[in-house]
Amino acid sequence: MATRRFLARQPILDREEKVYAYELIFRPGEGDFWPPPNGNPVNPIDISSTFEEIDEITEGARAVIRCSRQVLVSGLAAKLPRERVTLELLPTGNADEDVLKACRSLRNAGFLIALGNYQGAWLEPLADVVNLFRLDVNATGDRAQWLLIKKYKPKGMMFVADKVEKRGQFEAAAHQGFSFFQGPYYRRPQLAAHSEVAPTKLGYLLVLGAVTRPEIDVQEVARAIKHDLALSYNLLRFLNSARFAFRSQIKSIRHALLLLGQNEIRKWVGLISVSALGEGSPPVLVSTALVRGAFCESLAALMGSPNRQSDYFFLGLLSCIDVLMQRPMRTTLAELPIAPDVSAALLGEENPLRDVLRMVVGYEAGNWQEACEMAKKLGLNEEMLPPLFLQALRWSRELTHEQRAEPVAAACP
Repeated sequence: MATRRFLARQPILDREEKVYAYELIFRPGEGDFWPPPNGNPVNPIDISSTFEEIDEITEGARAVIRCSRQVLVSGLAAKLPRERVTLELLPTGNADEDVLKACRSLRNAGFLIALGNYQGAWLEPLADVVNLFRLDVNATGDRAQWLLIKKYKPKGMMFVADKVEKRGQFEAAAHQGFSFFQGPYYRRPQLAAHSEVAPTKLGYLLVLGAVTRPEIDVQEVARAIKHDLALSYNLLRFLNSARFAFRSQIKSIRHALLLLGQNEIRKWVGLISVSALGEGSPPVLVSTALVRGAFCESLAALMGSPNRQSDYFFLGLLSCIDVLMQRPMRTTLAELPIAPDVSAALLGEENPLRDVLRMVVGYEAGNWQEACEMAKKLGLNEEMLPPLFLQALRWSRELTHEQRAEPVAAACP
């Protein structure tokens, strides 16, 4: 169902760096509570409609929703689906008896309740009625964090490390006893002292190079793919899925490439290659690349460039390539013959494609001001962004499920 609601998500990862939940961000900003304050009463139909949309955004994970005092004490929070949400309280004032009573009732009913930005002993009355503490790892000293964890973890309390900027912070927080982690650390490359590509990733990079040329040499692409059995197998399995519905089973890479055509070769082979490059990385990182690729591609026609859909797709898809490769963006792009303006945009140089990427990344992060300013600069209607974002999420989810599906009969390169 298409939507005009501005709604974004931020992942909360577990200790294995898999998605535990998504925090939902409603327009106009991160500080908003649910439901967004518009002066209108909320009824069960509104809740049902909202959660159809939220289910698409969270892809089956829990939704962390910030709730106001009014939502808690009015009983509205109790109408939410308890198995799909975590209710978050923000420390905006002393926990009065009405709030404590509402939280006890919600917890007894099976809801998970989180306390955001725990700031001191004056919030201790809430400790007995919440399940999770969220701590800003940049604002709270290591010893203060350790004392809180030591005091409350034996009682079953779980801790979320918030605003984790660097991998070192993630590792330190995990060692301290935090259960969950939120912040951009997983999107930051850990650059090695040398930029040599690991042998397991070299083949994927060669394939990307073959499909990003202005004119694709099908023989070159086929040779690059068939040297990696896992990549060949995954591509053939994917192309034999219900998404393509070819009349007969595709049994060779060359056969597949001849059927697809140049633009489709770029898109699907590039997608499989980037997914393979993501092995060993947090799964959410590959998902981010896929969503950005689909989001950017959907904007090509709106930007008056319908014949450049594959360039727009790679603009988003390769926006995480420095993290996936653990090497500088400039080094990797120098080995890929992508369009000069796409490369320039990925390197941060100002051009219209850079503005497209800023808009997409801004929307993804719930940075509504950035997203809307870029939309205005590009001459786009900002109201088109929510349905395009949901469409990109849906596409990414379907692809992920198809790649995990049971394999088809064996095929060879």
